[in-house]
Amino acid sequence: MSSDDLENSTIVGQTVSEKLLMLLKTQGALQASDAGKLLGTTGEAARQQFVKMAKEGLVEAKSETRGVGRPVQLWHITEKGHAKFPDTHVELTTQLISIIRSQLGEDAMDLIISAREKEAFSNYKKAMEGATGLQEKVERLVSIRCREGYMAYSSVEENGDILFFENHCPICAAAKLCQGFCRTELKLFREILQANVERTEYILSGHRRCAYRITASRS
Repeated sequence: MSSDDLENSTIVGQTVSEKLLMLLKTQGALQASDAGKLLGTTGEAARQQFVKMAKEGLVEAKSETRGVGRPVQLWHITEKGHAKFPDTHVELTTQLISIIRSQLGEDAMDLIISAREKEAFSNYKKAMEGATGLQEKVERLVSIRCREGYMAYSSVEENGDILFFENHCPICAAAKLCQGFCRTELKLFREILQANVERTEYILSGHRRCAYRITASRS
């Protein structure tokens, strides 16, 4: 399959360019050979498509040394590539935050964030009804956050710790302007799960995703 064939094909309703962006978004940097395998095509076809996407500023290649031998070329999603994923009403959101702060002050902004937190807590608490353990609660949280556009998933480590990941932030523009949104979300997770929740990766700190380690609270 040629690069042109790749570009013109669709996979699950997406162009291959969109599919490659989704792979980088959800799995991090990839070699073209690995991306090709995941798409069911050749590494060379994937590489050619990445080159086209790089010209559009959606991805970039970086060399990484892995032990003995030549460095490998890894493809990374760029900020422009991240922007292809929905950031809910980004322009309207940023304008409203700026207007609220300039016209009503920081206290008004805090009230809005607090009201949003209370509404979210009520909705999440209702979704947790009947959950019998921490793992089930996290599974329900994953479902909620996926519906809200966070591309969430979780995994359980051998020691019983639960890792919770969000590959996308649909309110990233608002969070950049006011990190109170992120602070209240962390608080919300702790209250809803009734567990220890530690943020280990943070999009606003330059990581590609937000990640959390969840452990049962000690009585």
